[in-house]
Amino acid sequence: MSCCAPGAEMALNLDGATSSLPASHEIRLASRSLGDDLSQTDLSVPTVHCAACIQAIETALGKLDRIEGVRVNLSTKRVSIRWRGNEVPPFAAALGRLGYAAHLFDPQVGEKDKTLSELIRAVAVAGFAAGNIMLLSVSVWSGAEGATRDLFHWVSALIAIPALAFAGGIYFRSAWNALRHGRMNMDVPIAVGVSLAYAMSLYETINHGDHAYFDASVSLLFFLLIGRTLDHVMRERARTAVNGLSRLAARGAMVLREDGSRDYLPVEEIEPGLQLLITAGERIPVDGKIIRGSSDLDCSLVSGESTPRTVTSGESVQAGTLNLTGPLTVEATAAAKDSFLAEMVRLMEAAEGGRARYRRIADRVSALYAPVVHLTAFVTFLGWMVATGDWHRAMTIAIAVLIITCPCALGLAVPIVQVVAARRLFERGVMVKDGSAMERLAAIDTAVFDKTGTLTLEQPRLVNASSIDPAMLAIAADMAAHSRHPFSRAIAGCAGYGGEPKLESVSEHPGFGIEATAAGSTWRLGRRGWAGWKARAGEESRYGGTVLTKDGIIVAAFIFEDVLRADARAAIEQLNNARVSVEMLSGDTVAACGEVAATLGIHHFVPALLPSGKVECIKTLAKDGHKVLMVGDGLNDTPALGAAHVSIAPATAADVGRKAADFVFLRESLSVVPLALDVSRKAGRLIRQNIAIAIVYNTIAVPIAILGHVTPLIAAIAMSASSLLVIGNALRLQGFAASPPETVRTHGKRSSIGALARSS
Repeated sequence: MSCCAPGAEMALNLDGATSSLPASHEIRLASRSLGDDLSQTDLSVPTVHCAACIQAIETALGKLDRIEGVRVNLSTKRVSIRWRGNEVPPFAAALGRLGYAAHLFDPQVGEKDKTLSELIRAVAVAGFAAGNIMLLSVSVWSGAEGATRDLFHWVSALIAIPALAFAGGIYFRSAWNALRHGRMNMDVPIAVGVSLAYAMSLYETINHGDHAYFDASVSLLFFLLIGRTLDHVMRERARTAVNGLSRLAARGAMVLREDGSRDYLPVEEIEPGLQLLITAGERIPVDGKIIRGSSDLDCSLVSGESTPRTVTSGESVQAGTLNLTGPLTVEATAAAKDSFLAEMVRLMEAAEGGRARYRRIADRVSALYAPVVHLTAFVTFLGWMVATGDWHRAMTIAIAVLIITCPCALGLAVPIVQVVAARRLFERGVMVKDGSAMERLAAIDTAVFDKTGTLTLEQPRLVNASSIDPAMLAIAADMAAHSRHPFSRAIAGCAGYGGEPKLESVSEHPGFGIEATAAGSTWRLGRRGWAGWKARAGEESRYGGTVLTKDGIIVAAFIFEDVLRADARAAIEQLNNARVSVEMLSGDTVAACGEVAATLGIHHFVPALLPSGKVECIKTLAKDGHKVLMVGDGLNDTPALGAAHVSIAPATAADVGRKAADFVFLRESLSVVPLALDVSRKAGRLIRQNIAIAIVYNTIAVPIAILGHVTPLIAAIAMSASSLLVIGNALRLQGFAASPPETVRTHGKRSSIGALARSS
């Protein structure tokens, strides 16, 4: 767990004695200027793994001179330090004194997750050892005596040694590193408890004692490792979301030189002022301004809208947008590190850093629980030593206190409920990516929805096909089959009416439409102003938009509708009934947003938002004390999904969006959103009940153990009984959410809203 990531050439030693980070001038060159004499340095710290680590690092570095701010992102193991002046503060030495390994953060380095591999191996070893020791313990509990009992104890001791050395080494190394640097973390009491339990068991075995409890120490390790492994996997998913967003950046671009030559430059070497040739199918590498050409751009990363944006000379374009149809000559206006996509990555990382600060119920309880338990055992030992002078009896009773208060019940209280709840949700088409997300979802009071792709489906539908001459519709469908534009696909889906003349040539004009010749006539399908101005009688359309013309005369007009997700209105109503206010944020126009909001009964919406705008809206709600659920699907929603208290995305969302979300729903219906809220709230009640059961159990059992009326064997049985009790309580959730909530459908399976006023 403590090794630095592969590929990190400059790293602190684990013991923190020396620092091999680059020299100060190299760190300064690697830092990012924020203006006003302010710089930011990003370090990767692989050994950060808990809230105590965050507090220790932020407190220590925050005390240094000229440090303006420190943020630790637990998901990405990244420490961002903002500082002033030309001289780099001694944060490398400060991290070394704390015992944290670190190296300069490099987003381009693909790091293999060695920590996960080590955790998985440790879980396997601990599970194997715990299972075998339990089997041997059954014989002892059944009455084995004398040499047979001693043999079973010695075999258990031998099995436990590699388990403690390998699986427990994760906690022992972390605890030792913390203690030798003068700080505490949650691994210290775990290491102490496991070591004492094994040492006392070994003493009993050597002295032919009746009872040993190797099973308690190894089983405790097994359960704790499972929890840490699951937590690590969830945090790696968040880290993957940031990496996935970074992969949307182009690797480079073709640069047009003043002498007419061309050469390819990596994106890191592209500077403002260079002219870039962006062909169809390429992503724009940096922010820029179009010098020549016109095309359609996929701007879903910026606005979230699936409809391509037509761009021509003089317009600005953002890094990460995809050029769809025609070549463009773009003058770079910003370097890659200052472009729109880089800002998106920074927004995502900042959002994850905020959400990583959330402390789960189990974390909050264990922060007090573990120190109290170990202090109680220590005081018990001292008390019996003073009362009897018998260190063996005092130690045996103290160990019994440790075993009977073993946090297995507390450790199971949360995850067992989350496992059952996750299964119930999966049966309803919802995947839970992070157990703590259910706790956060249960606490929300505001739900924010993206429009396109979330409340609506990104599938424009031709609604007036029946009123168009079948022959004209067939021609339009044949022409539309040559384009990937969303409106073209909608028209092409209406093919099959028959009677169309054979097209002799077809060409697409980026940003305008499709032109074809057939039987000596020129046909155009696209923007009304480009395809033709003159309309035949009866074909005037107040919607404008996409038309089909023959030799400049409009012969058909096409009206499209945006399609709502199934049960969208019912889902909004159910959330309102659950006392959750609903808002909508979108990159679309005021008119388009207003129609959706009116249809669904959403009273507050904000249109024309960039990704940073959505994040700011969510942060504003959070500052006002609201716990926000974000439901979105687009690339541009990714920072907002991370900034929200909890997030949900459909399975149709962009890959990066799915990775950033806490929940992913697999079905078309939005009814799963209130369903997930309902299950999460019920799970939250059961979790609190389980924690209460564990606390009440200890309140009763601990005094009895302190008085010396509990042997280690009875303590082990009582510990198991408490675990079974919380498991049984968690299984009550199986009876909840037995059927999906009632749904109210409008317009059959799907609802539609007003016609889109956008053109092809």
